[in-house]
Amino acid sequence: MISDLEFEKAVAELEGKAAELRAMAIENEEVNLTKEADDLDKKAKSTLADLYKNLTPWRKCQVARHPMRPHCLAYVDALFAEFMPLAGDRNFAEDNAVIGGLARFNDRPIMVIGHEKGHDTQSRLHRNFGMARPEGYRKAVRLMDLADRFGLPVVTLVDTAGAFPGKGAEERGQSEAIARSTEKCLQIKTPLVSVIIGEGGSGGAVAFATADRLLMLEHSVYSVISPEGCASILWKDAAKMREAAEALHLTAQDMLKLGIADMVIPENSGGAHRHRDETIAAVGAAIEAQLQELEKIEPNKLLQSRRKRFLDMGAKRL
Repeated sequence: MISDLEFEKAVAELEGKAAELRAMAIENEEVNLTKEADDLDKKAKSTLADLYKNLTPWRKCQVARHPMRPHCLAYVDALFAEFMPLAGDRNFAEDNAVIGGLARFNDRPIMVIGHEKGHDTQSRLHRNFGMARPEGYRKAVRLMDLADRFGLPVVTLVDTAGAFPGKGAEERGQSEAIARSTEKCLQIKTPLVSVIIGEGGSGGAVAFATADRLLMLEHSVYSVISPEGCASILWKDAAKMREAAEALHLTAQDMLKLGIADMVIPENSGGAHRHRDETIAAVGAAIEAQLQELEKIEPNKLLQSRRKRFLDMGAKRL
């Protein structure tokens, strides 16, 4: 059962009417309403396709945050074999908002790191809604060091509203941990591919996404702050999040135009939450294509190219 977003109400009504007609036909076998129900299903599908062709930035934010959208563990389970999770930052604690470990990707040894939001109330609380604490970023630094030592490519799966803003996290050096993780991304000499699969929020996302290649799903977003946070600061009114979303240029399409993202991975009509298997397969194919290119580059040149990529950012304008 897919929970519908606010702007999908018209689709939900059509699907509901189709279900009612089929229920009536089951109760009364003399009534044949199959054609009418099928027509409503077709209209619902067409309406959904039209909606997703012209999503506003704010609606893309809603889709990127959809609770049934596949999260990090769904990709790890489907794409990476022999996944061996590695825990702890060897300093303070384990951070369950960040998962990482050794795995095989298309029979290639690899290090995978990502944010995990959880899929129900219990797991979301356990994962802190994908908002990492300093320990999560320090764990990522440790795993990237390990990958660099053994020449393993690194794949990061980004899906976070941002780093956890709690008092304890700040006391333990949240900003320093994010900076160290970003720095480590710019130091390792192995291929680094990052995919934004949902939200890419603030420094919490940059810490994993400072990569050779940045891929974004079609309805993912990447921004320095959430639209609600931006609206609260600029207009002192969080209700102006729609205007903020427009101003932030946070969509995957905007990121591609600005030269921040290298590729937008298409999602089938209705978003990744309606087409989980197809979306995950498309992400896997995109990662494989990028790794094949990057593995041909000599390590020192790869490092120089990655650093130049970020030094050159800002030259393009919308």
